[in-house]
Amino acid sequence: MSRLRIKAGQKAYEIIQDGGFTFDAVCAYFGAAVGPRWLIASGFDLTLLSQGLLGRKKAVHLIGSSAGAWRFAAWIQPQADEAYRKFLNAYISVGYTRQDTPATILEKFTHIMNEYIEDDALSFALANKRYRLSVITARARGLVAADTLWLQKTALAACFVMNFFSRNSLFTFAERVVFYDGSKPPPFCLHPQYRGRYVKINEANFKFSVMASGAIPLVVAGVKNIYGAPRGVYRDGGLIDYHLSQPFASKENDLVLFFHHQERIIPGWLDKKVKRRVPDAETLKNAVMIFPTPSFIDKLPDGKVPDRDDFSTYVDDPAQRIRKWRETVELSAPLGEDFLELVESGKIRDVVEKM
Repeated sequence: MSRLRIKAGQKAYEIIQDGGFTFDAVCAYFGAAVGPRWLIASGFDLTLLSQGLLGRKKAVHLIGSSAGAWRFAAWIQPQADEAYRKFLNAYISVGYTRQDTPATILEKFTHIMNEYIEDDALSFALANKRYRLSVITARARGLVAADTLWLQKTALAACFVMNFFSRNSLFTFAERVVFYDGSKPPPFCLHPQYRGRYVKINEANFKFSVMASGAIPLVVAGVKNIYGAPRGVYRDGGLIDYHLSQPFASKENDLVLFFHHQERIIPGWLDKKVKRRVPDAETLKNAVMIFPTPSFIDKLPDGKVPDRDDFSTYVDDPAQRIRKWRETVELSAPLGEDFLELVESGKIRDVVEKM
């Protein structure tokens, strides 16, 4: 199966080799803060969603920051398939111009959200029996909360320098705040090493928390004073939790599913240039990561996964960007079925690699 590779942490690898992969062992599905790169996960998501493969025996935690949170907000809606497709269409087709500011981009984010999440459906979404949503945000501290871009940029530069020496310094500039759905916080929030707060999602703060999780610093205006949470400016959860950066398994034999766009896992947004910064073995232990092969990516438009640079590249020709993104979604549609074939045939044992 040349379109996918699969890597597993030590415990997950042992489980797969011993008894194979089963969706009933999945306790959490994680969605990273990857911007438009999430588009190649759409086919995988829709296969799992339409076939009801997760949450059959126990509720599964859908944990996401930024784009991951936006994806999973659709999963818990009453008409989940329809909501997801509406999100996909709204995300791709929204237009951006050279005149846009962080404030106008936040307004466009609001438009996207209103296209696929109906206020009247929120009570039903939050009562979903299969899935429990967790939205990761970063509450800005100091000048990272500033609306003035040069002040915000100065603070982020200082944050970058300090983060280079210690990831713990991030918490001087931002506080992790997880908005969760359920009777109690998700297990990772109760882990001894967890650092941050957790706030229950309700109908009043649902949209604001999801929007905040995607409020990219310098690009999108922060979301202020979310109901039920500490006062402040909330920004993109990827600032702290960019890719997989915490152990999400609740029990020893649980599996954490993670569809990614690349092989490298980067803990925080500011770690992109810090090659030595990788998740520890405990974080990866129960994770099963699925990602596309280079040969698959070569066949995508421009031979790459869509990314935020596309907005500036095609700012004067949005129709070209939209066409290429739709083609990417079409080419990515079979990836979920590819994974199912590996699982059902047992071939996953042969192809899975150790992280």
